[in-house]
Amino acid sequence: MITYIDPEKRYSDATIHNGIIYLGGQVPEDAKADAAAQTRSVLAQIDALLARTSSDKAHILEATIYLADFTDYDTMNREWDAWTAPGRAPARVCVQAKLADPRWKVEIRLTAAVKTAN
Repeated sequence: MITYIDPEKRYSDATIHNGIIYLGGQVPEDAKADAAAQTRSVLAQIDALLARTSSDKAHILEATIYLADFTDYDTMNREWDAWTAPGRAPARVCVQAKLADPRWKVEIRLTAAVKTAN
């Protein structure tokens, strides 16, 4: 069985199958904010989605971070490092990419385990 979280015509915010949560790319709520604020916004959205799907940041398996400009790499990493569960940093890749909205500085997608699946 597959569970779809907030499905729309083109995508769902997340899908769950066999105890694994697949989050779609999360983008900042305020496209005018700086890279630090945009990263915090995205991480807060991830926290909320993980809570809704019976998980949390300590159960993240892997993450893909898309940056519009690698000059924001250190800024994003400061926010990521402050947010990540101590001792539970997931496998991660960070790439520079042209994002759908040119004002976005960061987009993050990840896969996590449902807490009860461990």
